Amino acid sequence: MKHRDIIEKMTMEEKCAYLSGKNAWDTRSFSSIGVDVLHHADGPTGVRKQAGKGDHLGLNASVPATCFPTAATLANSWDVSLLEKVGEGLGIEAAAEDVNVLLGPGINIKRNPLCGRNFEYYSEDPYLSGKLAAAMIKGIQSNGIAACVKHFAVNSQELRRMAMDSVLDERTLREIYITAFEIAIKEGKPKSLMTSYNMVNGVYANENEHLLTDILRKDIGFDGMVVTDWGASNDHALGVKNGSSLEMPAPGLDSARELLEALKTGKISESNIDARVDELIDITLATKNKKKPQDKAKMFEDNNALAREAARKSIVLLKNEENILPLDKSKKVAIIGDFAFSPRYQGAGSSMVNATIVENAQRLIKKLDLNIIGMAHGYSRADKEDESLVNEAIELAKQVDIVLYFFGLNEASESEGLDRTHLRIPNNQITLLEKLSKVNENIVGIISAGSCIEMPWEKNLKGILHGYLFGQAGMGAIFELLSGKYSPSGKLSESIVKKYEDVPNIKYYPSKERTSEYRESIFVGYRYFTTANIPVMYPFGYGLSYTEFKYSDIEADRNKVSFYIENTGKFAGEEITQLYIGLKESNIFRSKFELKGFEKVYLNPGEKKKVTILFDDKSFRFYNVATNAFEIETGEYDIYIGSSCVDIRLQSKVSVEGNTTVFPYNRSDLPSYFDGNVANVSDEEYRILLGREIPDGRWSGELGINDALCQMYYAKSFIARHVYKVLDKRLKKSLEEGVPDLNTLFQFNMPFRAIGKMSNGQVSMEMVDAILLLVNGHFFKGITGIIKGYFKNRKANKIYKEKFLQREDRE
Repeated sequence: MKHRDIIEKMTMEEKCAYLSGKNAWDTRSFSSIGVDVLHHADGPTGVRKQAGKGDHLGLNASVPATCFPTAATLANSWDVSLLEKVGEGLGIEAAAEDVNVLLGPGINIKRNPLCGRNFEYYSEDPYLSGKLAAAMIKGIQSNGIAACVKHFAVNSQELRRMAMDSVLDERTLREIYITAFEIAIKEGKPKSLMTSYNMVNGVYANENEHLLTDILRKDIGFDGMVVTDWGASNDHALGVKNGSSLEMPAPGLDSARELLEALKTGKISESNIDARVDELIDITLATKNKKKPQDKAKMFEDNNALAREAARKSIVLLKNEENILPLDKSKKVAIIGDFAFSPRYQGAGSSMVNATIVENAQRLIKKLDLNIIGMAHGYSRADKEDESLVNEAIELAKQVDIVLYFFGLNEASESEGLDRTHLRIPNNQITLLEKLSKVNENIVGIISAGSCIEMPWEKNLKGILHGYLFGQAGMGAIFELLSGKYSPSGKLSESIVKKYEDVPNIKYYPSKERTSEYRESIFVGYRYFTTANIPVMYPFGYGLSYTEFKYSDIEADRNKVSFYIENTGKFAGEEITQLYIGLKESNIFRSKFELKGFEKVYLNPGEKKKVTILFDDKSFRFYNVATNAFEIETGEYDIYIGSSCVDIRLQSKVSVEGNTTVFPYNRSDLPSYFDGNVANVSDEEYRILLGREIPDGRWSGELGINDALCQMYYAKSFIARHVYKVLDKRLKKSLEEGVPDLNTLFQFNMPFRAIGKMSNGQVSMEMVDAILLLVNGHFFKGITGIIKGYFKNRKANKIYKEKFLQREDRE
């Protein structure tokens, strides 16, 4: 232990209480023995520290902070130096607010484009996600605070996210869903990590020995603090035993009593508790001396400029027919679309930032050297037709040479707590686009959306700039690119499909009642599309520029690949060169190739540079489930250098001597996987892949402590069914109004146990058991148990505070 001298001064009761939060954001503190409070704040996009009493879901306003582009946007930059700079910007604002732990970055893999939280995650590829996260972590922690990488692990859906089980084979777990964390932890060295809500192969992530002990602590070597996602703790004692340091947000002293009881029964040991206390003290001391800014006004000014730079380098040019962009300054231009007036620049949920300033087109065009004739809203934010808005937009479009059409997903389309039901942009926006295209053929679309969308309407556009969710200064970046001040350099970090039916796991997503079956295995995103030869609208790694780049002279050996790249166009620009590696003749099933390196290169017109990408320990490896180890298969590997995953410019081969002697698969047993056609994997194949029986995820019998509140639809109690109807009505109303109610979403999907885990000590787990009796139709037993439990819990809390927490700092 690093801090034995402090721990020995604490009573067992104090140590047990210390391992769960005191309120929504803070730990308990014992300043008389050197244990200060540890302040947390949401932070993947900007510092979300609430000004009033914290509530996790944002009922109270948060302090002003810079809203940077979302992770999905930043990932399109493929720029590790940029991500580190953004991390520094986040870190200094966190320090200014006396935050110790910034909850981010989020690096879960985009398994399916419908996940409502995809805007918070980097990519469908673990290598890209890990490298960007490592850079972000370094930046955040450079100011003396702690980054908290999340959500560990296999967190791919929002529906019933606290009451579902991710079922997958070990190779898929290691290669796809853990690799990003491995890179982020080994290279970024975060001081903390957050566990996910879901179960992984039948065990909740926060108490999962295989995840937290075998993989995280032993294999990856993480030695920092592990914190639960807010309300993610199921069995606190098992969490402490297996490596979870802190239960958040505020379960109350019932949680501490749970640890004391587990000690008595031998479920956990004192050494387990001391290890977790040590981790918590260590991060508190390590973040004590933060570097705070001298001038907050200048800090915000600098970060706003950085937010614009980040957006500019992340926005993707998808289409540019007839070189309609950059805009000809002599042409008459109209700006149409409500998003130009009020940009959609961030996602909804716990990452929502109270931006210091938000740029919009109205203010910006006054300073632009463009011939802007007028602006029109064109459509309502809600998906409803408004004839007067439409007519105004059409009349304006008739008067100009070029229309800039700002459109995309509205606030109700994607949010934490809610998976999307389709990939379409609201219909009224597309109807308007089609009408505009009939009166003006020169339309440039500027899209705002946090994740993949279907684009059957793209034929109506000559140019497309995809801004994703570009942050508070993103509108300025849009016009810098439209005007030609800079050349676009972003490339897609996810595949944009032609239609949702092309996605491999639609039959298995989001879940079959309690279980989500990852039958597609390693074939996620471009790994599937390139292997199964499924065409997409815009592929992974794709993005246009105003200039052209020529690749040449590839050379590869066992340690590296090098080549030359030349700017053959008329604009200065940046090109993202991508290294993919594949092995055609393999004894295991593989995707066609995988991303194993990338480099962003700046070139002036006519300039030529040599690019060298080194191979690393992940370049040729696979996870062998027969030996439970990463290994390398002997073979002649194909080396591809591309401008995207389908635009391969150079190829070579490298012979690699491996160490695999035992191979885990028989081709005849797993034909779908060896062919890459995983959209219809049979039960028998999946069973063989898992190496065990497929779990039965069906709900049966009475509702239990880990069933979600939305399942009260099935409850025997009419009171419970009524509560469900109230929640359902509130949720539907908020979605109809176009603004998701995050609190209702959270309540709708949370399990019954979270009532006790998030009540700040007002509800004990004994009371939760009584609530379930009521829900399951045992009204009098339930009511009696709730009342008795309430008074019992209140008395126990009072005794604990007065007798055992004498040194705790009181508010």
